[in-house]
Amino acid sequence: VQLQASGGGLVQAGGSLRLSCAASGSTFSNYAMGWFRRVPGKEREFVAAISWSGGTTHYADSVQGRFTISRDNAKNMVYLQMNSLKPEDTAVYYCAAPEENRSWYPTSQYVYWGQGTLVTVSS
Repeated sequence: VQLQASGGGLVQAGGSLRLSCAASGSTFSNYAMGWFRRVPGKEREFVAAISWSGGTTHYADSVQGRFTISRDNAKNMVYLQMNSLKPEDTAVYYCAAPEENRSWYPTSQYVYWGQGTLVTVSS
């Protein structure tokens, strides 16, 4: 599956952004999907994940209650709605998927990655 993330940009603290990830090349509904982020000089961090059907979601503690992951299997899209953004949310955000029919966890098994979209939150 090929993934392409978009929607990043510059936003003030407290603001909102919605990231989108378009998938192609395979049966999208067979893949759990996740969002990760990376700050330069730091390791990649898990942000959120969603099951094949969209019925189950999981979040990192740092974004719980502020971010919402969702998907539209008819459109082959996954989204990350980010509210109450903080400067520490500044990072390059990546959408990713594990192998087909694999669970969202563990996060080490994600093998398909989009190109990343930069989110900058100013204070």
